[in-house]
Amino acid sequence: MADPIDDFYAVIPAGGVGSRLWPLSRADAPKFLHDLTGSGHSLLRDTWDRLAPLSGADRIAVVTGRAHRAAVEDQLPGIPDRNVFLESEPRDSAAAIGLAAAILHRREPDVIIGSFAADHVIRGTRVFEFAVRDAVEVAREGYICTVGISPSEPAVGFGYIKRGGELIVDGARDASLVERFVEKPDLETAKQYLADRDYLWNAGMFISRADVLLAEIEANNPELHAGLLELAEAWDDRERRGPAVDRIWPKLPKIAIDYVVAEPAAEKGRLAVVPGHFDWDDVGDFASLAKLNSGGRKNDLAILGENARILSDAASGIVVSHTNRVISLIGVKDIVVVDTADALLVTTSEHAQRVKGVVDALKLTGRGDVL
Repeated sequence: MADPIDDFYAVIPAGGVGSRLWPLSRADAPKFLHDLTGSGHSLLRDTWDRLAPLSGADRIAVVTGRAHRAAVEDQLPGIPDRNVFLESEPRDSAAAIGLAAAILHRREPDVIIGSFAADHVIRGTRVFEFAVRDAVEVAREGYICTVGISPSEPAVGFGYIKRGGELIVDGARDASLVERFVEKPDLETAKQYLADRDYLWNAGMFISRADVLLAEIEANNPELHAGLLELAEAWDDRERRGPAVDRIWPKLPKIAIDYVVAEPAAEKGRLAVVPGHFDWDDVGDFASLAKLNSGGRKNDLAILGENARILSDAASGIVVSHTNRVISLIGVKDIVVVDTADALLVTTSEHAQRVKGVVDALKLTGRGDVL
């Protein structure tokens, strides 16, 4: 593979709780800090290792909460202090990615940035690198570019991107304009998308010149843009940074980057997509986690946990054990069991998306001690 890209900076937004993976994922230990694939590293570390050949290890920035700083730096011991951008509280992806863009643009006006979530699983690293390098070439031409995943099944848990006309860019082997974004479809519609081949899964990866991305934010949300520039102006002054974050960050609009940047850019014909022909999953619930760890074999039982003590007979699904308790499963299909020191979850793969409702209920009843 080629050398790192000189003017490229990788950005890893490491936020969110991953509430559909409760009680494994908690506020103080969100899913990106866990090893969910048996790789021996957390999802965050795997993301870092995937990006280092593209940008160089000293050109990866992580945007995370103040509460997670110690854990992030423990898992990424080589990260420079100046590349850890701390939020005082969650403000969604537009603020997180926009902050990184504003800081890096101030340091390096011509920089191209790429945003890649900390909690996704990608298999096929070389193919991933090819796609990102293509996207960087597209970004050089002033487009905001995303990487769309070639669907392998009619998934209903992902949003989709519809490709439009072909885009000819030197150095990019396959690029198209984005015609539109599509929300999560029902099964029949997803089957149509799979057959069409112009529909790609939306993986939330964005590659752009920082100035182009900031201009799009300014056009669609001037309040957010103004706050980000004010933060960036103070960021590299240690004495000014903390007070500026405390004053400005909580007032920033809380909105996803899809709505502030991607969708408006698509409407203007300024959003491009390159296809990613690699295995990808956002590990959105325990059903997808079971699939990842069983190799897609429906009748297998996936087991996670260093000291898991599991007995099974004609059982399938997933067990995540963080205790020494013996767990016996007999004749149950597509079961989900998550056993932690202070909480136990039992459901099925079919109902895995409903775990978020348990988290919402715990919040309403004041049981924050287990969140």
